[in-house]
Amino acid sequence: MFGVPVVTLLPANAARAAPGQSDNLSRSATATASYTSPWEAVAAVNDGIDPGMSNDTVNRRWGTLPNTGEQWVLLTWPSAQTLRSADVYFFDDNGGVRLPASWRLQYWTGSAYADVAGATGFPTAVNRYNAVNFTQVSTTRLRMVMQSGSTPGAASVGLLELRSYSSAIGTDPGNPGNPGAWNPPANLVQPLNEVWSHQEQTYNNGNLYGFRNYGWDQVFANGGYINYCVRWDSSAPVSAAQRDAVHAALKRQFKKWMDVMVGHDNWPYTEVPVTIVGWAVRDRNTLQWTDNSVDIYVNNIRENAPQCAEPCGRFFNQNGQYPNCPGGPSRHYDMSLWLTSGFGGGAGGDWGQRVGGEYFVTNVNASNMHIFLHEVGHTFGLDDFYDWTPTGQCFLMKAGSASQITEFDTWMFRDWWRHLKSRYGR
Repeated sequence: MFGVPVVTLLPANAARAAPGQSDNLSRSATATASYTSPWEAVAAVNDGIDPGMSNDTVNRRWGTLPNTGEQWVLLTWPSAQTLRSADVYFFDDNGGVRLPASWRLQYWTGSAYADVAGATGFPTAVNRYNAVNFTQVSTTRLRMVMQSGSTPGAASVGLLELRSYSSAIGTDPGNPGNPGAWNPPANLVQPLNEVWSHQEQTYNNGNLYGFRNYGWDQVFANGGYINYCVRWDSSAPVSAAQRDAVHAALKRQFKKWMDVMVGHDNWPYTEVPVTIVGWAVRDRNTLQWTDNSVDIYVNNIRENAPQCAEPCGRFFNQNGQYPNCPGGPSRHYDMSLWLTSGFGGGAGGDWGQRVGGEYFVTNVNASNMHIFLHEVGHTFGLDDFYDWTPTGQCFLMKAGSASQITEFDTWMFRDWWRHLKSRYGR
C-alpha cells in the first residue's frame, strides 16, 4: 500500500451521449450566462455531451475566465417545467478555471429568483456529475449560481453539463441516466467485475466481509462523521497557521472520496464532516500555539512515532466505546494522519494514512494530493494493483497511473458500498 509519483491521466475516449438524455429536461432549454469567455460556449452546458473528465479538451465548454466572483448559468424554457433534481459536471482545467467555492440552484417564481427548497446538498467534485434533489417546483427558468474562491487571484468557474429532471435522482433504478443507481458506464462493467472477483478470490477468507473496521464502518459508527488525530513524526516546528492549513487540506481531500457517494445507491449522507481532535508530538514546544482547539499528546510513543492516546483511538477500541479517553467519546479519533519527516510514498489502512510530512505541508493548497488520496482509498478497502491491471484502465489506485480520483476509482468505490451496504441496513 505504498504510493509512488504518478502521471496525469489524459482522456482516452471520444465523448458519448449523456446517459438518459431523453429524460434530461435541460436539452429543450435555452442557455444564457452572466459571462462567457470569448473562446468558450454557453451552449455547452445543455448540449447532451457526457464529459470524459473535468479537464475536457475534446468538447466545447463554458467558462468565465478571466471573470471571478459570483457567476451564473440560466436555463429558460418556453413553457413551465416540473423540476425535482439536477446534476452538474464542472469544468476544471487545473489552471485559470477551477471548481467553485460553492453553488446553488434558483428557480423563477414569476417575479423573482428564489433558492430551491429542501436541497440535499451541493457537492463539488471533479470527473463526475454532482447531484442534488430538491423540493419540486414548476418554473420556466432554472439558474445555477456559482461563487468562485474569495482569495486574491482566485480562479474563474466553468461547466461542461447541467442536467435537470422531473424526478428525484436515486429513486428510479430503471432510468439509465440516474446516477443514483448501480449503473456504471458500459466500458467499465468488465474491469469492475474483474476487480471484485479478484477481491473475493484474494481476501474472502473472512477478511473481506468479516473485517469490521473499514472506513465505511467508521463513518456509520459515528452516524456520518470522522475524527482524525495528527501524528507529527518530525522535529520541525508547526505554527497555528500551518496547523490550520493542514486541517483544511485534510478535510478537502477526504471530501473528494465522500462526494462520489452523494445521492448514490441509498448512501445516506450529503456530507461527512471531518474534525481533527488531536496532535501528537515528541516535544510540546514543536507546536507553536497555545489555544486548546485540539488535544495535545506529548511523547506517547508507538512504532517509534508520537501517537494520540490509545484509549481514544478506534483502531484500539473497535467496539466504539471510549470509556478511558481523557476527552470523552466526542474526542475519540477514527483515523490518524501520520506525517513523517523524510518519508517517501505512503501507506494506508483502517488506522489511517501515512505520508511524508514535507509532502503534505508543501501541498496543502494542491487540488489533488494524489498520494494521500490513494492511501484513503485503502482505508475504505480499495486494493493495490502492483501485479495486474483491470482491462483498459489507468486510475488513482494503481500507483503511477493517475493524479486524481478517476471515473474508474469512483465506480470501484461505489462497488465496495454496493457489496457492504447491507451490513448498515441500506
